[in-house]
Amino acid sequence: MKTFYSLDGLTELLEHTSRNVFLTGKAGTGKTTFLNEFVKKTRKKHIIVAPTSIAAINAGGVTIHSLFAIPSRTFVPTTEPVDPNLAMNINELFPHFKYRKDKLDLFREIELIIIDEVSMLRADLLDMMDHSLRRVRRNQLPFGGAQLLLIGDLYQLPPVVRYESERILSKFYQTPFFFSAKAFQGIPLITVELLKVYRQQSPEFLEILDAVRHADICNLDFEKLNSRYNPDFEPENETYIHLCSHNRISDHINQKKLNELPDDSHFYKAVVIGEFKETQYPNDETLELKVGTQIMFIRNDSSPEKKFYNGRLAKISYLDEDLIKAVFEETGKEITVTKEVWEQKRYTLDGEKNIKTEVLGSFEQYPIRLAWAVTIHKSQGLTFDRVIIDAGRSFASGQVYVALSRCRTLEGIVLKSKITPEAIFCDHRIEHFQQSTHANDILEQLIEQEKYDYTLHKLRMTVDAGWLKDTVMIWAAAALSVEIPDQAKLKRLLKDFESESEKLFAVSGKFGKIIHQKALSFAAGTCHWTEIEDKCKGAVNFFYKSIAEDFLLPLKDLYSETAGTKGLKAFNEETKIFLYDLADYIEKLKECYLLELPLFDRTLEVDTSIVIAKKPTHLITFELFDKGIPPSEIAEKRNLTLPTIYKHLAKMGLTEVEKTFKM
Repeated sequence: MKTFYSLDGLTELLEHTSRNVFLTGKAGTGKTTFLNEFVKKTRKKHIIVAPTSIAAINAGGVTIHSLFAIPSRTFVPTTEPVDPNLAMNINELFPHFKYRKDKLDLFREIELIIIDEVSMLRADLLDMMDHSLRRVRRNQLPFGGAQLLLIGDLYQLPPVVRYESERILSKFYQTPFFFSAKAFQGIPLITVELLKVYRQQSPEFLEILDAVRHADICNLDFEKLNSRYNPDFEPENETYIHLCSHNRISDHINQKKLNELPDDSHFYKAVVIGEFKETQYPNDETLELKVGTQIMFIRNDSSPEKKFYNGRLAKISYLDEDLIKAVFEETGKEITVTKEVWEQKRYTLDGEKNIKTEVLGSFEQYPIRLAWAVTIHKSQGLTFDRVIIDAGRSFASGQVYVALSRCRTLEGIVLKSKITPEAIFCDHRIEHFQQSTHANDILEQLIEQEKYDYTLHKLRMTVDAGWLKDTVMIWAAAALSVEIPDQAKLKRLLKDFESESEKLFAVSGKFGKIIHQKALSFAAGTCHWTEIEDKCKGAVNFFYKSIAEDFLLPLKDLYSETAGTKGLKAFNEETKIFLYDLADYIEKLKECYLLELPLFDRTLEVDTSIVIAKKPTHLITFELFDKGIPPSEIAEKRNLTLPTIYKHLAKMGLTEVEKTFKM
């Protein structure tokens, strides 16, 4: 198997193809690192979602349920009636998709959806996302045509499925895992696996972890693994952390250890602002600490000093009302612990239809928790030097692997109970899925094959002006149903818009055919890519100039005259819609790329903003008068009194006007 961990190559695959990718890898291979770096670089309009609140906050995104307004109920992909106590069907799901306009606009702009911690994502939840996106994006391709990047490790924590749900889900889904979603029957999903492990260095320990991960009982060195068995072990001076299967076990250990410390407790309450549900708190609302408390940092230091990282252990050395100090055992260095802020966000669109995050609420607290013990679930993604594991206490699928892989070395592990073959198991359906979709060895080939077609298709969709004909017809119908003051200007615009929209429709079709032929020639080796680049540059700049000069600017000028005119409200609303459509098209042309090459010539840029400065009313009167229209007719057209018209003309210095027209 080819070792693939080139983050640049994976970035290119996502950026320049429409491939849906499952990014996976063993614990400590850099999946989170890739996510953080990729979102900084990508030009695609993207969102980050996760199955749980904590996972979403840690990834800098939102939960799937909150974004899509999906109910917390089991879903089955059928229109047939189902027991409402067990699940809901497709017909019962659709009423939940009544989104506001801003949410609809957001969903229609998304190019890439990133789902973190996807091992915990159930197939039915993914199908609910699919139904939502197809419906609101008016696109029956899976996920409404949006690309997916799924990140996680299926050999770690699985989806939570209660017994009642499992019974009905099993009738529709082969497994509860995301890859069994019906939506994936219509798209080719590929798996890219990061294979270089950064957390552990010992080949011997890595072999043990790999055997546990794949439930390879025959090749698992139980003797070597259980050499770490020490049921009576109690840490003395060194810092160890217990990894537990359930919250109640870790809470009991932490409280017991805290009570054994002689000093008085200090309490530190979080500051919660805005929308932040208690169930989504990333840490205890009130921390109870004593000098000597063993703590764990639960996020990376956001300050330039980078004094701590997520999972680093320390002991409290000093406490008062406003100050916490801690010492790192391995270095003896004491630091002042400062508060961190977690944010509850939502996605919105700005004025240029870029996806932005808006902060709804915040949770400010010291980024530490008691750390004599922690659950396996909360330890996911963390790294420790010394751990105590009791694998005999109700460990679920994947938990033994997660627990062992948290530690850097085998020597840092103490087992409270021996690990037996019965405790090592995995779901072989996972292995079948990953093997059948594995793309490490063909990744470069996929990029080379698909990036040219993808970038050309995206460009053709962007420059396509076929929409313009229909929009002109709708606007013309609105214009002909009212009395515009300057009828000559309106008639000229209607004629020009009709002929120019027909012309651009024809040019769009011709350009599509030319590029298709050039692409075939390029694939056959008879055409240089630079020829295609030149054609595409020419097309982008031609359409920009045509739309800006022949449509947007003349329409802005007309709107500056009609805005606020009595009796033209419906027409002005239709004109605004037309202007926004034109401006949106132009902005997309300005951001056109062919692979990494920007296509728009910035020297051609004109002021195409649609902030309309209403033309002074006396200037509108003068322009009509200058065309030979008498003041009485101007007054009638503009729904103004004749004295008002004379006042407008007087402002222009035409003091003899009234005398002239009275004679």
